Amino acid sequence: MARIPSDDPAVKNSPPGTATVKASNSSKRSVKAVSADSTSPANAATSATSATATPARRPGRPTGAARGPEQRARLLDAALALFARQGIVETTLGEIAGEAGFTPAMMHYYFKTRDQLLDVLIDERFAPLRAGLGVPFQENPDDPVAAITQLTQRLVRVASDHPWFPPLWVREVISDGGLLRQRMQERFGDAHQKASLSSIARWQKEGRLNAGLEPALVFVTLLGLTILPLATLKLWRNDPLRRNVGGEEIARHAVALLVQGIGPKKAD
Repeated sequence: MARIPSDDPAVKNSPPGTATVKASNSSKRSVKAVSADSTSPANAATSATSATATPARRPGRPTGAARGPEQRARLLDAALALFARQGIVETTLGEIAGEAGFTPAMMHYYFKTRDQLLDVLIDERFAPLRAGLGVPFQENPDDPVAAITQLTQRLVRVASDHPWFPPLWVREVISDGGLLRQRMQERFGDAHQKASLSSIARWQKEGRLNAGLEPALVFVTLLGLTILPLATLKLWRNDPLRRNVGGEEIARHAVALLVQGIGPKKAD
């Protein structure tokens, strides 16, 4: 058998015929070393990690549980902005995803339909605001001026904190065919409205409020004095007569008109 050339001194100096055996033994030792090294704690942990690695994330899914609420909130904010700008019926889930900077798959992960999204918006965004607007009447059961004044201020504050509120209210609540008004009516009914109208009628009977007021028009008038001007603020940026008018001025004007009318202020 031919001698196998080798750089291993043990192989070079071995008698003929033993080189192959020693080379084979050397190879076996190398294999055992590799096997022993692969079973070391560090490498075993690496192997276990590789074996249990999380499968590749599907496109569009959230990257982590911690980011889930943030991503969901961004989608709700984008929906409100688009609903206020172009209406609920005219807005698709894909457009909302694009507005938020997400893929349609991401949108579908959180909201399967527009109706589901609208229900969430009503529960999480509109219902708290609606409840807050009822507080002035609850806190001032015997002082209609204070109740209406505080309600006016709350409306302006809500509109200032949520820029989507005035245009969305005009488009979807006080306009004919507004989908949001219909859904809110289905969800909450008119018990809250009836209670407020009952308070106004009681104040009139007690002589605390102008008897010439029509109770059903008080809130419509209030909304007209606050929400409509707030919804058109952007149009006044280049208007030299109104560009300095903001929420504070609108609230003051509405309260003065409601409480004192258009006559001169009476002396104290």
